[in-house]
Amino acid sequence: MRSLVLALFFTITTTPAAAGDREDLHQLLIDFIGRAATDSLAHQRFWAEDLVYTSSGGKRFGKSEIMQGMQTSPSESVTTSYTAEEIDIRLLGDTAIIAFKLSANDSSKDEQSYYFNTGTFIKREGEWRALAWQATRIPTTE
Repeated sequence: MRSLVLALFFTITTTPAAAGDREDLHQLLIDFIGRAATDSLAHQRFWAEDLVYTSSGGKRFGKSEIMQGMQTSPSESVTTSYTAEEIDIRLLGDTAIIAFKLSANDSSKDEQSYYFNTGTFIKREGEWRALAWQATRIPTTE
């Protein structure tokens, strides 16, 4: 039985469609990370309507709270930029897990911080969306 499950998993994760999905998810993540600080449309596209987000500060909320947070005044300048490192994408049919290290660079304070992020994605109507998200701040070692 175990070999059947492993064979099925191997088949699901190595089909040509899976390779295309992996590329699509990677590009979706990179595009989102590059635009997340300033572009509400990036958030609208990235998050599922029924999102469960757990922040690095231990707060849980959904997409509507994220969208409300994107409504900043024009006088507020964004000084933080983000990049994704060590991206690990695991496909399971129409579900995917993406784990990565997020680097946040705040140019106004000359500070760099890092977070482990894990997202569960679901493919609905041909589009990948983040359904669940967990962010954990990586402590600095000084």
